Amino acid sequence: MKSLILLSLAGGLLAVEAADPSPAEIDEIIRKFAAKESEFSKARENYTYRQTARIQELDMGGRAMGRWEMVTDIVFTDGKRTERVVRSPVPTLQNIVLTPEDEQDMRNVQPFVLTSKEVDNYYVRYLGREKVDEIGCYVFAVKPKKMEPGQRYFSGEIWVDDQDLQIVKTYGRARGLLKKNSDQQFPKFETYREQIDNKYWFPVYTAANDVLYFQAGPQPIKQTIKYEEYKRFRADTTITFGDEVKDPPPTPPAKPKP
Repeated sequence: MKSLILLSLAGGLLAVEAADPSPAEIDEIIRKFAAKESEFSKARENYTYRQTARIQELDMGGRAMGRWEMVTDIVFTDGKRTERVVRSPVPTLQNIVLTPEDEQDMRNVQPFVLTSKEVDNYYVRYLGREKVDEIGCYVFAVKPKKMEPGQRYFSGEIWVDDQDLQIVKTYGRARGLLKKNSDQQFPKFETYREQIDNKYWFPVYTAANDVLYFQAGPQPIKQTIKYEEYKRFRADTTITFGDEVKDPPPTPPAKPKP
């Protein structure tokens, strides 16, 4: 797969094909963006933000029936990062029940991060180049190599900025091992990121508009998650992104005066 770059030449347009990276270059791109994702994951732990999650049941005509909503603030209390529920109306869902797997997906899979620690657990296959909002990207197909009980995984496609080498978009579905005869279904979703503080690409919006096929019949749903008001936590210590924070060397004892 190749992409086209348009160049101006003698008042006209000349189409030039940008060659895909070689297999060795693809391996190096994967290594580098996984390292960048590790940096981003660590940096995000030092930010506060508000998360607004909503799920709606729809009838077959697309009209809203039941609803679930939760607004939480990710904050620091006594130096520890915690979640504080701001708003949680009584759910009115009629046909679906949120499970621990759904909560895991909203917390970890939908804002998918593929770090150096996790990348070996996935098959990562290069698909080509595309643009996301005028941002040149490498596109990869991602799926878990194997699944462990109690763990949730991402399966789908990721778009990696070809300059910053960070994920800017994901599209796919959460997967995992379920109990026998389980009737759980999980929607396809799309997550977008934006650059925060001119450094890392943070998730800002997740959307799912899908039909879940339960044993009792199809159930259309709509889900959105907004991540807003990112603010770097100001502590007494200085956090330097991308570099290891080292303790200062010990001060040598004062020499006794003669």
